[in-house]
Amino acid sequence: MPQPTLQGVGVGRRGAVGPVAQVRPAPTVPADAPVLVDGAPADAATVRARVEAAFGDVAAGLREQAERAEGTVREVLAATAQMADDRALRSGVLTRLDAGEPPVGAVDAVVATFAAMFEQAGGYLAERVTDLHSVRDRVVARVLGLPAPGVPELHVPSVVVARDLAPADTAALDLDKVLAIVTELGGPTGHTAIIAGQLGLPCVVRVAGATDLPEGTLVAVDAAAGTVTPDPDAALQSVLAERAAVDRELAADTAEGGTSDGHPVMLLANIGTAEDAERVALPGVEGVGLFRTEVLFLGRATAPTLDEQAATYERVLRAFGDRKVVVRTLDAGADKPLAFATQADEENPALGVRGYRLVRTMPELLDTQLAALARAQEATGTAPWVMAPMVATAQEARAFAERARGHGIRTVGVMVEVPAAALRAREVLAEVDFVSLGTNDLAQYAMATDRLRGELADLLDPWQPAVLDLVAATARAGTELGKPVGVCGESAGDPLMALVLTGLGVTSLSMSAGALPAARHMLRRHSLATCRQAAERALAAPSATEARAAVLELVDPALVAALAL
Repeated sequence: MPQPTLQGVGVGRRGAVGPVAQVRPAPTVPADAPVLVDGAPADAATVRARVEAAFGDVAAGLREQAERAEGTVREVLAATAQMADDRALRSGVLTRLDAGEPPVGAVDAVVATFAAMFEQAGGYLAERVTDLHSVRDRVVARVLGLPAPGVPELHVPSVVVARDLAPADTAALDLDKVLAIVTELGGPTGHTAIIAGQLGLPCVVRVAGATDLPEGTLVAVDAAAGTVTPDPDAALQSVLAERAAVDRELAADTAEGGTSDGHPVMLLANIGTAEDAERVALPGVEGVGLFRTEVLFLGRATAPTLDEQAATYERVLRAFGDRKVVVRTLDAGADKPLAFATQADEENPALGVRGYRLVRTMPELLDTQLAALARAQEATGTAPWVMAPMVATAQEARAFAERARGHGIRTVGVMVEVPAAALRAREVLAEVDFVSLGTNDLAQYAMATDRLRGELADLLDPWQPAVLDLVAATARAGTELGKPVGVCGESAGDPLMALVLTGLGVTSLSMSAGALPAARHMLRRHSLATCRQAAERALAAPSATEARAAVLELVDPALVAALAL
């Protein structure tokens, strides 16, 4: 009897077929499991030393992985290493050991306390609970001398299946042998999904029953449909193979972005590091629409120096030559905490001192960064576009512009990710040269919904009418003032949404480099008039689902099938 197809939430639109490789589970041991030395229980001092060393070894191992990784992978590995190195976590365990608790029980108790605090805090910290448990599993295994949990050695290309996959596990994948990732937990904006997207792997999350699939079972993973099909028939395998062939064909087209009747729309890439820039600066990538500079700051005890920053920014500018590079100044706080810039006792960090607001408490961070960008501009002869995150008022936009221009930056903008900035886009744009819409945060704040909560993904849908209204208001202000309005959030990489954004008046779309070919192809198959019609239909729809369906009706069914829309 054929096994039923499993349903989850897909990330992207790719697919793959391959055998299941289940990730090794965490060690299941009783809380009072003894630490043995030569077969006999170790004394208290030995246990204490082994536990302390285990935390250090796990942290060091994660840091080594981070150094070998790039981009977002490096970012999340560094953050997980920082967690393993956390003094409060370690000292809490050691205090319990000194009070006579067994090592596994002590680790479990402290991790449970931290996990409860993270979940109560919500947002980024809640999402980090997976990383916290990964640190626990690694430490316990190391203390007891058990095999490290995680991904097994893959001998053939496989579909990696796990209840949840920590960033450290994801980063350790042998990409030559990983076809897709499937998890039972997580959300479409969680770490696993983000890293899978960066690595170009098909991914489906929140798939109930995935870990019950027997090892080696052949499955078809369809991210576009959000399905995992055991023992797929030839027809389904053929569909996924044809989709992969279409992707390869589209990637060969490197023409500039624009509609069928020649209306230009710049197609740009999102990057986090100089290595990202050098990897994606290929024909067909018209520049960078979002350089997340905070990656340079994460996992460090102190801020990088002006010299360090200038060297990194130079590499990025040189990689793209005379192409456009939009740099976002440090977006720290909330979901990107920094050891040297953490705000004390913020009950709701997503609404606290984050992004540009750090200038209120640590103005030297921004000044050093702007000085480094100006130095890179002078050294390369290429002028970056520089924008500030989390700007809510025209006054903040003016203050940032004055500060940036004071350092010699020529083209200054801000991100629009707070509804207040979208509603007053005309006033904000009057102070700067351009704006860029961060649709992930814009949806989060407009819909009062934590962007990392997978079970609330429907409210975070960029097709939500209220979110589209804010995008439209911003684009309209840009058109009226004759200033560029870009989009650098996840919605930019949706080929169907690309039509709507273009119709609204957005002038550039920035996304992961792998999403560019499909967006380019979609635009080239439709005129500006059709894009405007798509925008009108989307704005008139009463719900996200109906907005998308109304736009889909405008697209050739053959194209819908080819792109798995």
